[in-house]
Amino acid sequence: MSKLKIGVIGAGSISEMHFKGYDHNPHAEISAVCDLKEERAKAKAELYKATKYYTDYHELVKNEEIDAVSICTWNHSHAEIAIAALKAGKHVLVEKPLTTSVEKALEIEKAVQESGKLLQVGFVRRYASNTKVLKSFIDAGDLGSIYYAKASCLRRLGNPGGWFSDKSRSGGGPLIDIGVHVIDLCWYLMGRPKVKSITGNTYRKLGNRSHIQNLSFYKAADYDPTKNDVEDMTNALIRFQNGASLFVDVSFTLHAKKDDTQVKLYGDKGGAEIEPELHIVSEKHNTILNVTPQVDHLTFDFNQAFQSEIDHFIECVMENKETISPVQDGVEIMKILCGIYESSEKGIEVSF
Repeated sequence: MSKLKIGVIGAGSISEMHFKGYDHNPHAEISAVCDLKEERAKAKAELYKATKYYTDYHELVKNEEIDAVSICTWNHSHAEIAIAALKAGKHVLVEKPLTTSVEKALEIEKAVQESGKLLQVGFVRRYASNTKVLKSFIDAGDLGSIYYAKASCLRRLGNPGGWFSDKSRSGGGPLIDIGVHVIDLCWYLMGRPKVKSITGNTYRKLGNRSHIQNLSFYKAADYDPTKNDVEDMTNALIRFQNGASLFVDVSFTLHAKKDDTQVKLYGDKGGAEIEPELHIVSEKHNTILNVTPQVDHLTFDFNQAFQSEIDHFIECVMENKETISPVQDGVEIMKILCGIYESSEKGIEVSF
């Protein structure tokens, strides 16, 4: 069986997980790299033995040898690149979020339908081993009907700056960057119910807190403490048509004692925590049981999940299978994200 020839568009920090994933998959071959910075594109191409490198993605998608692309660029460019790649006959793996607006998301969905190609959204937490274990319990009915979920991803100091803090490129702050992960994780495990209404709040109170000393955090390559027009923190209550609800709060910066990530789900037969560690709560013989699965990774393993995501993409393309994170899910999550921002901006509950 011939190898799938891959083009990676965007050679920034997150692309390294894509490069490594393809490099470790025996059925994939990295053929081309594209980045606005020619030196970075050339360096990645040499490192992963790609035969071509570009500074214009239009040139990359014209390359008839390439079968599929990974899009690892700024959020606001996802739509135009994905649509161009699909029209050029390429399969697409696009980093989350799918794009920055519902309108653009629907344009991508239309392009997928017209092209007949696969588009997989990079909801990497769906591919984590602890997620797969919990989903097997949920699918077997062990939690019953899940009617409430709560997700927090709170950083006390963690505004990456750079394009992450430039709304024109990112589309928003912690909600669209890290909140998208925990919202999607809950929504996926809850059975992907349709949204009914959203009440959201965003806050810009603290800025990027660049004055803080003695505590390090990740900074984007183009970090500039003077540029920051995204929110510090967001919270929201999301109601679904089946009566279930999801509460979420996320932050880049907050006067909190420590960083805190928690994801919890509650059903009428049992409950579960998947972050910070996987635990399942049930009843037996009139007794509440806290069950800890014996697995390699109770918490989210970044490297394992990314490799699983890349492997799934390759498998779906080569075997003509459906992905577990299709474009339709990217559209629905975009509706939730944009609904939260709209609710906060207008000070109203947004209904669908």
